[in-house]
Amino acid sequence: MQDVDYFESGTGPKVVLLHSSASSANQWRTLIENFSDKFNFIALNLIGYGKTPTWKNDHLQSLFDQVALIEKIPTLKDETFSIVGHSFGGSVAMKAAMHFGDRINNLILLEPNPFYLLKQEGRLGAFEEVLLLQHYIKSYFKNDWEKAVSFFANYWNGKGSWEKLSEHQKEKFSIILKPNLFEWGAVMNETTPLEVWQTKLPKKTFLIQARDTVKTIRELNELFILNCPEWTFKTLELGGHMAPTTHPQVVNPLIINSLMRDQKP
Repeated sequence: MQDVDYFESGTGPKVVLLHSSASSANQWRTLIENFSDKFNFIALNLIGYGKTPTWKNDHLQSLFDQVALIEKIPTLKDETFSIVGHSFGGSVAMKAAMHFGDRINNLILLEPNPFYLLKQEGRLGAFEEVLLLQHYIKSYFKNDWEKAVSFFANYWNGKGSWEKLSEHQKEKFSIILKPNLFEWGAVMNETTPLEVWQTKLPKKTFLIQARDTVKTIRELNELFILNCPEWTFKTLELGGHMAPTTHPQVVNPLIINSLMRDQKP
C-alpha cells in the first residue's frame, strides 16, 4: 500500500486540496491560513511530491492511481467532503468526484487538464500543443532536462519566465517537475467521454478559468462550458493558468464563497 503525505488544518466541513504539477500541498498555505476557522482542510502531496513516494510501477499512471491516495486518509473514512483541484490536481479531482459519488459536497476545478478530451472532441490544434509539451518532457528527461523544464516553465508561466528565475529557483523547479514525467499517462490515456463527466460529476461543480490562459486549457474550458450547462463558471480577466498561486487574493475568496454557498445541510 502506497503512503500519502498530507497535512490537515482547521475545523468545519472537510475540504481536500489537490495541487498542480511542479507544485506541492504547500500551494494551498495561504488559503488554509486565512480560512481554517471555517473549514477542515486536507492538503495532499500527489505521487512523487513531498514525502509521497515516487511512481515506480511498470504500468502507465492513471488518474485513479492518484485518487487512491485520498482513500488512505483516515479522517475521510466514510465522511462527506469537498474537493478543490488545480490543473493536474483538477483532473484528479474530477476522477475523485466520480469515484466518491454522493460523498462529495462540492467540486471546485481550477483549470483542469484532462488533455485526452481535446483529441476525443476534435480540438486537434490544441492537442498538437499537448503533444509538443509531452515530447519535451519525455524526450529530454534523461538527456537535457533543463531544456524540458525551461519549455514547461515558459509555456505555463509565460514566455521568458524561466530566464527570470535565479539559479536556485531553477534548480528547485527542475527537481519538483520530475513527477510530471509519469502524469502524462494519467491525462493522455483516460478514456471517460465528456458526456459521462457531465452526468457523473456534481451539478454544483464550479470551474474557475483565466481569460489569458494557454490555448490547451482555454479549449478544454470551452468544452466544459458547451457541454456542462449545470456547472457554474467564473472567468478571471488576468492571472493565466497559474492564477491560484500568483493571484491567491483573487482566487481564494472565490473558492471559499463557493464552498460556503454549496455545502450540504
